[in-house]
Amino acid sequence: MDELLLRSLIPGVIGVLVRRGADFAAAEDAVQDALVEAVRVWPDDPPRDPKGWLVTVAWRRFLDATRAEASRRRREEAVEEEPAPGAVPGRDDTLHLYFLCAHPSLTPSSAVALTLRAVGGLTTRQIARAYLVPEATMAQRISRAKRTVSGVRFERPGDVSTVLRVLYLVFNEGYSGDVDLAAEAIRLTRQLAAAIDHPEVAGLLALMLLHHARRAARTAPDGSLVPLAEQDRGRWDTGAIAEGVRILQAALARDRLGEYQAQAAVAALHADAPTAAETDWVQIVEWYDELARLTQSPVVRLNRAVAVGEADGPRAGLAALAEVDGSLPRYAAVSAYLHERDGDPETAARLYAEAARKAQNAAERDHLTRQAARLNSRPQ
Repeated sequence: MDELLLRSLIPGVIGVLVRRGADFAAAEDAVQDALVEAVRVWPDDPPRDPKGWLVTVAWRRFLDATRAEASRRRREEAVEEEPAPGAVPGRDDTLHLYFLCAHPSLTPSSAVALTLRAVGGLTTRQIARAYLVPEATMAQRISRAKRTVSGVRFERPGDVSTVLRVLYLVFNEGYSGDVDLAAEAIRLTRQLAAAIDHPEVAGLLALMLLHHARRAARTAPDGSLVPLAEQDRGRWDTGAIAEGVRILQAALARDRLGEYQAQAAVAALHADAPTAAETDWVQIVEWYDELARLTQSPVVRLNRAVAVGEADGPRAGLAALAEVDGSLPRYAAVSAYLHERDGDPETAARLYAEAARKAQNAAERDHLTRQAARLNSRPQ
């Protein structure tokens, strides 16, 4: 079975069913049934028109389900609308499904899960593994999301900002489980950028490429985290960096700055520095000022405190940190780093240990624990 072919066909098949009158949830269920049938039949009897075969089988599954519904009128209307056999029109419905899956009525986690299932073509089991939750939990989450959008038509989708938020969340899920969510997010964002001429779509794609370019250098052979300043920059993907910078420059030239462009600008400055010591921290602080203005995000202010500490010294960084909410994730880790740079290893060790207890994943926890141990074992 050609899994990539099946995955690429899913959005278009769902789109055909929705245009014929199926609601989104019913269409997605019918397509999943058709995919199961394809796995059973295709190895021995591959169709000449895979998409047409899937549409035919999925539509029949939808009709079977419709006949079982209580509403006779809707059953009869759906049956009467069954089209004559023939070639399926070549229409790309992927973009429409992005917007539908990212509908504002969904929670971010549900929108991400639904996007991966309906548009990304991933199974519930794969998505559950990526989120590190039981498959039954993920199935319930996806079912709730499908019920939420079941009455939503293509004429009333979410907006671009909602789609971008979902794609950004998909990317930030990272590389856990057996599904590379970062690569999946880049794939989806590339398709969106090809369909929509929007500087923030380009900004998000540039941001993803610039971050993804450092992937190979982020972990040591034993799986431990490698901080940005200690990464082997020779392992960075220069092709992805060059593409990200090119996309970002074109977006910035349109003078419609948004948060993803600003984040990408920060990432580009890191990528442009030959060594950590040559990083242009002053310009990074300026971009964080722009980000803070655009987003009013406390996380941006936390990251800005680190940049200020690098540009103007650790005392200035600690002063900037004092204006940030201390309950934020990573606050203790940032405080520990700045205190260590300010020559206070005792406080830094205590804060690293505190940050380790609050870490959101095992790799981060182990890294912070090692930092605390390093300072605690120093000569007195």
